[in-house]
Amino acid sequence: MKLIKTTEAAGHVLCHDITRIIKDVVKDTAFRKGHIVTEEDIPELLKLGKDHLYVWEKDETMLHEDEAAEILRDICLNDHMKASSPKEGKIELSATCDGLFQIDIARLAAVNEIEEIMIASRHTNTAVKAGDKLLGTRIIPLVIAKEKMERVKNTAGNEPLARIVPYQIKKAGIITTGNEVFYGRIQDTFTPVVMEKLKKFGIETSEHITLNDDKEKISNAILELKAKGVDLITVTGGMSVDPDDQTPGAIKMSGAHIVTYGAPVLPGAMFLLAYFDDGTPVCGLPGCVMYNRTTIFDIVLPRLAAGVTMSKKDFACMGNGGFCLGCPTCTFPNCGYGKGTPL
Repeated sequence: MKLIKTTEAAGHVLCHDITRIIKDVVKDTAFRKGHIVTEEDIPELLKLGKDHLYVWEKDETMLHEDEAAEILRDICLNDHMKASSPKEGKIELSATCDGLFQIDIARLAAVNEIEEIMIASRHTNTAVKAGDKLLGTRIIPLVIAKEKMERVKNTAGNEPLARIVPYQIKKAGIITTGNEVFYGRIQDTFTPVVMEKLKKFGIETSEHITLNDDKEKISNAILELKAKGVDLITVTGGMSVDPDDQTPGAIKMSGAHIVTYGAPVLPGAMFLLAYFDDGTPVCGLPGCVMYNRTTIFDIVLPRLAAGVTMSKKDFACMGNGGFCLGCPTCTFPNCGYGKGTPL
């Protein structure tokens, strides 16, 4: 491309979009890439503050910003996503289904380290709905060397940087523990909260058992729900170190393998996650899930709903961003809570 005076641009082809911005009124594209400038356009271009323009000169070693954005699109695009058309050199991806959005942070950073390249995404492990925007891509200049875009493709590798994992879990079983609930001393206010959280991810509570604080009975109930084919088992209460709290021991007794008992997250430090050999997850839910609006369970549930197996390291990384500020108006998930960066 070459730089020319706008007053001399008639007959030349624009190589970039030109945006019109009127505060609080409009932001749109006044002239699009590829437009052939006419004499009538020149006063309008000058009004937009364009005393000079870049016009296209074909060079076989260079790519236009829209062509480069398409390459960046392709290294990110995966199943359950759709791409926008290029606009002002930018392409955005959005979700075509509900699910868990994940992006390979290491490869994303490696691509963004290349000069003149940018890909900006949502946080990884974010729950998304169909239609939600996922990421945006563009190059910084108007044109870029083909060789550099080849380096981008080699750095990204053969697999897309991003993916959406559709929710897979359909049925859950809840075991409500506690002598105070079992013997009718207080009303069970815990189970309705858990059922409502599960429902947001399309998970039906197909089984519910209420028990007193008896480790063997709780363990047998876990195995009963497992035999009935539920996809997720949650055990509410009994998660502290009080002598009457039997849930962690009961989960261990059931044969499920404990990934973590405890997490660097507040509220939610006493959370437990275990898996049976076939991958069925078992969650021990501390009392905070009942009375705090947002807790560790809200951070973990999208991954469980998508069938993504979690490790001890996943929980260790939650310490960064794992402290809820208890804002008067909660904006979760549109806040920093639970946005720890995986190692």
